[in-house]
Amino acid sequence: VQLQASGGGLVQPGGSLRISCAASGITFSRYNMGWYRQAPGNQRELVASIASGGITNYAEAVKGRFTISRDNAKSTVFLQMNSLKPEDTAVYYCNAEWVVTDGKYAYWGQGTLVTVSS
Repeated sequence: VQLQASGGGLVQPGGSLRISCAASGITFSRYNMGWYRQAPGNQRELVASIASGGITNYAEAVKGRFTISRDNAKSTVFLQMNSLKPEDTAVYYCNAEWVVTDGKYAYWGQGTLVTVSS
């Protein structure tokens, strides 16, 4: 199983960035997908999630600015980030989770660094 995140980089405050996570080795459509982030000295936190059925959920800090989406045909999840702020600076990780009767299957990507700075 591999989750390959990409698209991170340096962006100015107020700018936009789209990051992607391509999955392989799993039946992507079964999995709930999420984006988490971890800033230096902080715990990893959920940014946004999208269920296998398409229902989305967002952290309060990013509501109205970030949009999560998925393309099951390409086994890829996206995070469109607009109106970026310096406090959005973090390593962003994608997560895939499939809950079954007696447990769950969960996988993490390697992370992509987003830096918001002028």
